[in-house]
Amino acid sequence: MDAYVQKLETARYLRKVRRTMDAKPLLVALLSSDTPDAIQRSALLELAVLAQDEDDLPRTQDTYAQFLNRWPNDPRVPEVLLRQGQVFRQMGIHDLALTKFYAVMTAALTLRNDRLDYYETIVLKAQMEIAETHYELGKYAEAAEYFSRLFKQDNPQIDKHEVLYKLVRCYGNTTNYDQTVASAHDYLANYAATPEVPEVRFELATSLKELGRDNESLQQVLTLLQEQSNQANSNPENWAYWQQRTGNLIANQFFREGDYPRALDIYSSLAHLDPSPQWQLPVWYQMGMTYERLWQPQKATEIYNQIVSRENELDTNAPPSLKSIVDMARWRIGFIQWQNKAETANYNLRDTNVIVTANTANEPIKQ
Repeated sequence: MDAYVQKLETARYLRKVRRTMDAKPLLVALLSSDTPDAIQRSALLELAVLAQDEDDLPRTQDTYAQFLNRWPNDPRVPEVLLRQGQVFRQMGIHDLALTKFYAVMTAALTLRNDRLDYYETIVLKAQMEIAETHYELGKYAEAAEYFSRLFKQDNPQIDKHEVLYKLVRCYGNTTNYDQTVASAHDYLANYAATPEVPEVRFELATSLKELGRDNESLQQVLTLLQEQSNQANSNPENWAYWQQRTGNLIANQFFREGDYPRALDIYSSLAHLDPSPQWQLPVWYQMGMTYERLWQPQKATEIYNQIVSRENELDTNAPPSLKSIVDMARWRIGFIQWQNKAETANYNLRDTNVIVTANTANEPIKQ
């Protein structure tokens, strides 16, 4: 028996150091009929792992299937089923992956013995895989159900931070805005130093907006745009993406709804995120349009003049859309000037009519 154990350990070592060509014949030899049954079982599992190391996933599945057919009552069956599910998921065969993950829980209940902690761990991993598979498939309602169960468990093996983050995304994608808001607040209160914070705040701001809680939504957007934390500094591209996406989305919604003061608050903050003309000119143009809607033509003209003054910063490689913004700003300036002249002329004409009417009223009636 010791000789067989030694061969198995040698093969296992060779596999781990990536000497698969040397490990494989040793493992195959251990599958002969004169080898003790316990050694054969372990050798077959090592062959499955070796096939997976070589990225031969069909052979990996076939080897695990052989194990289950030969030893259906082996205590390691739940773990083998879990591995099969993981490999099917890696292969993109999600339906079969889910079937295997569900089978893990059934097998664990059937085979449960004195290894209670081991089976609880396997079942927990299966539950996590089920949640992740639904999440990967975009079945967010199903994923949320499993993530919610996992989050409620008091188990140190569960990454509560990751589970809660995915819960926020699941609720947001199922338009369950009340749950999104609650989960996002919970996340921000407990994991404020994580890279996912800007995305979570995006989900929170958009959900609050959908619920008609405009002031709270605005506050979340401004908080995100003004964030200067270590996380923002360590991953500026990620923060810039979510700041710009959140700000643009919510500001444009306020603008379309005619809530110009709130839209202007966000546009003003957005303008300070990036000094490049590619970023600032479109934001400034939106600010100019907002000032026009607020009947503040002088401020609108000032913004449009800022845009025109930066025309010389646009080189020949500048996108046509950016040059169009400069042309539109110049046109808006001319339109505002014409509008002011027209209003002045109308005002003067109205005054003249008032004077003429008054003078006519004072004339004596001719007989």
